[in-house]
Amino acid sequence: MPDSKQIESELKTYKDQLDKQLEIKVKEFREKYDSYEKGASMMTEVIRADKEKELQDLKGQIEAFQKNAESSLQEKQQKLMKPVLEKIQKAIDEVAAENGFTYILSSDGAMGQVPIILYGPDNLNISDLVLKKMGVTPPSEQKAITPSSSTETKPAAPAPSNGVGIKDKKPIPTPKPLKKK
Repeated sequence: MPDSKQIESELKTYKDQLDKQLEIKVKEFREKYDSYEKGASMMTEVIRADKEKELQDLKGQIEAFQKNAESSLQEKQQKLMKPVLEKIQKAIDEVAAENGFTYILSSDGAMGQVPIILYGPDNLNISDLVLKKMGVTPPSEQKAITPSSSTETKPAAPAPSNGVGIKDKKPIPTPKPLKKK
């Protein structure tokens, strides 16, 4: 679908902005952590405890930012996908009405779930009719038009994000109190 490329682009841009903000926060934490480790042996107990609390607070802020950014990214994806999903639903409704269908069932496993329809005759699959109603050339017709093209088809909707700064960043170290001498 033509809309999917724009949605993917907008989501990527938004995720990149959030990742950049996260990188700034992590860099600040690491600099303060390195400074703490270098000078910890010369700090008094009060100053050391204050620096450790500051580092713990920064770590908490980073974790909260990651959580909020993930939620924000999901909300943005839902907001961008809403008109596309409404357009798809409208096309499904029109195809169902035009062809006298009482029910239209999904045969794909949404969000990793088991499909509702495990088997059905291909002649009852209305996916191509819905795509045509939306002005999109179905993959089956694309293969017939361009036999030398790749058999791989791109998804109509953007792939779910793995989140902002999660799993692709190094873990943030936790400062350890120095032992008393």
